[in-house]
Amino acid sequence: MLHSQKWNPFRLGHRSSPAAHLRYAICGLVIIFLAGTMGYRLIEGWSFLDSFYMTVITLTTVGYNEVQQIDVKGKIFTILLIITGVGTVAYLVGIFSRIIIEGELREILGRRRLEKKIQKMKDHYIICGFGRIGKVICLELSTRPLPFVVIEKNLETIEKNDKKDYLYLNGDAALEETLLEAGVKKAKGLVACASSDADNLYITLIARELNNNLFILSRSETEGGDRKLLWAGANKVVSPHHIGGVRMAQAILRPNVLDFIEIATGSQSIELQIEEILIKEGSPLAGVTIQMCDLRQQLGIIIIAVKKSSGSMVFDPSPENAIEPGDVLIVVGEKENLIKLQDKSVFGS
Repeated sequence: MLHSQKWNPFRLGHRSSPAAHLRYAICGLVIIFLAGTMGYRLIEGWSFLDSFYMTVITLTTVGYNEVQQIDVKGKIFTILLIITGVGTVAYLVGIFSRIIIEGELREILGRRRLEKKIQKMKDHYIICGFGRIGKVICLELSTRPLPFVVIEKNLETIEKNDKKDYLYLNGDAALEETLLEAGVKKAKGLVACASSDADNLYITLIARELNNNLFILSRSETEGGDRKLLWAGANKVVSPHHIGGVRMAQAILRPNVLDFIEIATGSQSIELQIEEILIKEGSPLAGVTIQMCDLRQQLGIIIIAVKKSSGSMVFDPSPENAIEPGDVLIVVGEKENLIKLQDKSVFGS
């Protein structure tokens, strides 16, 4: 992006913007029009309309004949008016044109850079909808950080709320071409968090058709909507209203348990977090028992559950339980130690 002080030939200020130069030029032009009108009135004694008309045709270089014959003083005044006024008009037109052209070019080039970044994405997440739920999801994903792109119909919604340079597409996520542009065939997951179940249903149907291996998380707003979304191809359906109600009830029934969950699952927590660790082929943890890996002694990490590759969940696994490739460890520990556990150079590729 060009800085404003670089392109202005007159350098009216060290940090003056193009808009400021435009204001200066307009003010200068208004002054010249007033001076020209008053000059013809005083020198030639013409009416206000004739004086203003003569000023306009002079400054715009239209080339009409003079309103009336002018004397030597009038000719000298006209010459001075042309020298000062025509230059100001040309300068004003130049600034105005440059603002329009630079703005359009900046927008076009910016969109192309954005599209190229999105085209290069792989194993990313697509967030369909940038409302209250979508913003929270994007904030949480950005703290990991995980690659994602936002699809939102209303461009003003993104521009008003996006202060973190999220990659986004301005379009309808329920359209096949929009999802393809977002790289749905190369994506790892999609979150359908539009404001209505109908939109989320269409998004889920189309996304599932385009990528059968895509993990789809959908938002449900109505009772019974979860069944329809699961039928449409969603892997998991979440109802924000239901979760919010349960969370509020837990704050009354089990406040201490809720405090622990908020500390462990909050992205801003620096004390401890609950995390899931996928055991890959070649990981030093694959093929050993929980007792042998000794995560509690080495990193202060506690394994609270193991989700087997078959889909079954083993809670509070015994020390003799073997860890196999494809298992997901549900662990609790300090954030710094969890990062060490996720380090690919230590625990597989």
